[in-house]
Amino acid sequence: MIAHALGGLAHLAGPRSLGAAAGQVLAAALLVLGLAGAALADPLPSWNAGETKSRITAFVEAVTDPASADFVPRAERVAVFDNDGTLWAEKPLYFQALFAFDLLKQRAAADPSILTSDTLKAAAAGDLETVLAGGVEALLEVVNASHAGLSVADFQAASRDWLETALHPETGRPFVAHVYQPMLELLRFLRDEGFATFIVSGGGIHFIRAYAEDAYGIPPRQVIGTVAESAYERVDGVPTIVKKPGIAFLDDKAGKPVGIDRVIGRRPILAFGNSDGDFEMLEWVTGGQGARLGLLLHHTDDAREWAYDRESHVGKLVRGLDEAETRGWRLVDMARDWKTVFPERE
Repeated sequence: MIAHALGGLAHLAGPRSLGAAAGQVLAAALLVLGLAGAALADPLPSWNAGETKSRITAFVEAVTDPASADFVPRAERVAVFDNDGTLWAEKPLYFQALFAFDLLKQRAAADPSILTSDTLKAAAAGDLETVLAGGVEALLEVVNASHAGLSVADFQAASRDWLETALHPETGRPFVAHVYQPMLELLRFLRDEGFATFIVSGGGIHFIRAYAEDAYGIPPRQVIGTVAESAYERVDGVPTIVKKPGIAFLDDKAGKPVGIDRVIGRRPILAFGNSDGDFEMLEWVTGGQGARLGLLLHHTDDAREWAYDRESHVGKLVRGLDEAETRGWRLVDMARDWKTVFPERE
């Protein structure tokens, strides 16, 4: 192709305009090389070659090729992703829970009366084990006590500041540095191929919306999460949305397909999770007609991240491990399938 382009231009130029022809030939060569390079560029450079990467790229090619029997119109190319443990890390505890602990400690220093239970006292003292022993209910109690009463704007500003400045207790890096580089590439690849990408998380919707656009390129309107109670109030004469105690909608397990239906209004064709909290989402997405892809990130890399599944208090993966193969879902092995985990340090 390149030789043909060079030869054609040289012939058109003729011997009398060799200088101009040389310039045209060079320009054509650079153009062709550039187009060839773009065509050959790997959209997933942080993914190792193998069955997982091949399955993802083959699926995307099939649903975006108008000549394919599996072609899906652009408007129907919807991909949904869990957040904690799928798009970024979740150890030693969900990052929003760690934020809630710090926020509760700050608020309790100003008003100790908010520590109305042993769970809240333990959280304010940094006693993770006691809180975790109380399960999801204890975590929700901490979240309610730390978040309620704040305006959404103030809460999101505090969330962004914490994510950028607080340091992870084990890695010593800011929490925003724990997004997964291979997942950033996959999100970008899908959007380049006409997909709309959504987050579907058990985490709080206002917390995720505070950083999702900067971290993942996913705007607030494409975030589906757990919704706390809130109310419209005039605060010092200013119209304000204020967070209240209680959960209006829990976006986890069977709640995820319901949340997707309410917000998106159509069944996605790709779902990516990492725990049994995502099971129903993958089940619903892959249960539709036509080409479908279900993916589960299996945390197998205790050298670069953390290795966990069945016995973990966060990101527990039991049913997904047992049933992925029979359901046609792909287990993405972090240690085997990813060249790198986190973005390079600046």
